[in-house]
Amino acid sequence: MNVPLLIARRYFSSKKKRNIISIISNISMVGVAVGTTALIIVLSVFNGLEDLVRSLYGKSDPDLVVTAVQGKSFELTAPLLVRVQRTPGVRMVTEVIEDNALLQYRDRQMVVKMKGVSANYQHQSNIDSAIVDGNSGLQREGRDYALLGAGVQHELSIALDNRFAPMRLLYPKAGKFKVSMDPDAYFTQKNILAGGVFLIEQRIDDSYVFVPLDFARDLLNYGTRRTGLEVKVKDGQDIESVQQTLRERLGPTFKVLNSDEQHVSLLKAIKVEKMFVFITFAFILLIASINIFFSLSMLVIDKKKDMAVLMAMGADQRTIRNIFLFEGAIVAQVGAIVGLVLGVSICWIQQTFHVVSMGMATSVVDAYPVKMQLSDIVLTGIAIVFITISVSIRPALNASRLDVRDNL
Repeated sequence: MNVPLLIARRYFSSKKKRNIISIISNISMVGVAVGTTALIIVLSVFNGLEDLVRSLYGKSDPDLVVTAVQGKSFELTAPLLVRVQRTPGVRMVTEVIEDNALLQYRDRQMVVKMKGVSANYQHQSNIDSAIVDGNSGLQREGRDYALLGAGVQHELSIALDNRFAPMRLLYPKAGKFKVSMDPDAYFTQKNILAGGVFLIEQRIDDSYVFVPLDFARDLLNYGTRRTGLEVKVKDGQDIESVQQTLRERLGPTFKVLNSDEQHVSLLKAIKVEKMFVFITFAFILLIASINIFFSLSMLVIDKKKDMAVLMAMGADQRTIRNIFLFEGAIVAQVGAIVGLVLGVSICWIQQTFHVVSMGMATSVVDAYPVKMQLSDIVLTGIAIVFITISVSIRPALNASRLDVRDNL
């Protein structure tokens, strides 16, 4: 038998036992309430972060992207392009060539993500709304222009539309070469003017440069190959149904990715972190509920005579066991209900009034993002029920095995 229970049985009167049982039960309820509140708040914050990631990337993500299953590029034939364009629900298709390239400006240089896009990209991505300086046009008056992320412009101190100092993009040539001091032997080079600066999301702003499709094709020597096709779905059409239709039409050699699947690793990381946080807080709830075990064990000691009388009057072991299980459930569920109410209230206040700020001037949102989901409340309730049964079953079984003759 547990040492604290032996001490309580030997040294305390019945009244003191009841007081201690009451105190432990109250502590249990408070512990469960605090743990439940914390669990609801933390899970809601993770939901808010997940939605924030979707909203940030959604500004630049196409509805669907078609890429090759093997390799980073595929041959784009006229029948293939027509097949995608004529898929029901497809409004627009943008051809894309994307790869790393070296960007030089004056005496500075950096590796960037060069993304060559066809002329309809402005209508595909609504890039106009993200332009903070310059013009969004990639071709003007027969001249090619590049759109730079704000981070790229800042890193290289690039001046817009500077015809005397254009940017230079370099890409390694394929094949084997003789040793030479001439960089032209190893790199294909093309000059282009900076026409505009966009501000979308830090990851994109710090690394991306948008150029006309023909410019990227000539620099990378891609010919008719493309790294992807960005698909814009018609308004009112279900993206998942269009995605499924495209998969059936294109076959197993192509991947058709929606917005979430384009950033699957990032969203998966958030979900995994949320799962581990849930498991961690569930263990904290279990520890907080250990007091229920002690309070029920002491209650069994205190109520032996009462149980013996009930059993003498005809109560069976199942009835006695259920009494103590019900007692443990009351303690846990009262704490859980209080915790759920507090957690939901705090999350609602944060959602409505943005009480807790991020505390950083450079953050993309002013307050911590919070989003409540019914599934989190249900999972929390299930976890509390499981924990309650786990900590209550042993004292209840001990009570049901009471010897009537020894306690009357």
